Amino acid sequence: MEFKKIIKLTPNQVKDFVNAATKCDFDVDVSYNRFTVDAKSILGVFGLNFDCPLTVRYNGHNQDFETYLSQHAIAC
Repeated sequence: MEFKKIIKLTPNQVKDFVNAATKCDFDVDVSYNRFTVDAKSILGVFGLNFDCPLTVRYNGHNQDFETYLSQHAIAC
């Protein structure tokens, strides 16, 4: 089952986001428009446009990661 969350990040929050994603034992992707990167890649995430809402897709469960995403979630 794939989960999807819409979040907003600033460049200053990238390190914490990548650290949270890295602790997951499943794949995590983050994207905007048609540009998708591995959420565990700090360089990839820094390449995103932080003016846009970001879509995080993943297919596992990690409570700490869920909590992190909830803190940065935006209403769609």
